[in-house]
Amino acid sequence: MFARKALDRSVKCAFMRYRACREAPEIRARVVLGIETSCDETGAAVMDETGAILGESLHSQKEVHLKAGGIIPPVAQRLHRENISRVVQEALDRSGVTARELDAVATTVKPGLALSLGVGLHFSLGFVRQHEKPFIPIHHMEAHALTVRMLQHVEFPFLVLLVSGGHSLLALARGIDDFLLLGQTLDEAPGDTLDKVARRLSLLKHPKCDGLSGGQAIEVLAKEGDRLQFQFKPPMGQHYDCNFSFAGVRNQVTMAIKKKEKQEGVEPGQLLSCVQDIAAAVQHTVASHIAKRTHRAILFCRACGLLPQNNPTLVVSGGVASNEYIRETLRIVTDATGMQLLCPPAKFCTDNGVMIAWNGVERLKAGKGVVSHTQEVTYEPRAPLGRDISAEVRDATIKVPALKLKIKN
Repeated sequence: MFARKALDRSVKCAFMRYRACREAPEIRARVVLGIETSCDETGAAVMDETGAILGESLHSQKEVHLKAGGIIPPVAQRLHRENISRVVQEALDRSGVTARELDAVATTVKPGLALSLGVGLHFSLGFVRQHEKPFIPIHHMEAHALTVRMLQHVEFPFLVLLVSGGHSLLALARGIDDFLLLGQTLDEAPGDTLDKVARRLSLLKHPKCDGLSGGQAIEVLAKEGDRLQFQFKPPMGQHYDCNFSFAGVRNQVTMAIKKKEKQEGVEPGQLLSCVQDIAAAVQHTVASHIAKRTHRAILFCRACGLLPQNNPTLVVSGGVASNEYIRETLRIVTDATGMQLLCPPAKFCTDNGVMIAWNGVERLKAGKGVVSHTQEVTYEPRAPLGRDISAEVRDATIKVPALKLKIKN
């Protein structure tokens, strides 16, 4: 975990280096504008090749979608259209960098909501053509995976766990554009499951959950709950792979809620007396499932010689990675397997323009995936990450030893 003060100091130092470079044009650091619109966050950031965040801006749609009970793609598209120009200009203004001074523009083009991706790509192509700047199409999941390298030196290869409201996957990062996919969700993402459980429990009505997302509400209430009051069966116990499945957990929770509503004489939409216990139990079940699949991924990579002998690393990112209980569950796994666990600060786990700008910087420095402003680019709502070797993981039939997950809620 990274100390915020140290991060702030490093950003200030890098900013000062950038300013000095601008005064000496012959050694000026190259600068990238990153734009993110894959789901419900409109983000932009300006970054130089040293990793200094020169300026950023983010417009969140969370409150709108919370009231609607979930993300509505046409609404997300409209809000992106209304805010993207302002967000990009704010990032540029805060950085003190003009469009003319940019060396490239990086934008998320895959995967994500089609209507949201389309807004970001349309704006970006217009921008790079107007200012005749190179364009760098970005894979959203690759950007999440590599954000940690902006914050500290991490050598390839390393294991990556990405868990969010729209994705869950395990992959081996071997380079900035070289990934081996070990497993992914077969139905819904963990963040989606937690959000749906929170809506079914009507947690928006709970006084401690006002303004929180579903996953955040579950985490807050779980701290006061007893997970042993409900026994939810972890999914895919007999499947020796690294894939995930969370829909079955949600179905178990829904049945338990219906049973308690009947026992307490509570109508759907009203708060149950045991919401804290249900929150604690579902959080633990989700965390246990994630931990077991991650444990298997580590053992598989070790058996195949895919991880370095010295200081092997597990990087965890995505919105759900902000959940402290899930982080501590994973820490038990990494401690047991001799892995280093790295989690970017919460602000860099969720979708933002900074991670896109950084991925653009990495690609620009390596000369990979940079295209001309005249080239046609399309977005891909469903885009795989790297080469899928999940069948090889399954065929290895690796059994995972039981670990005691003794964690306080």
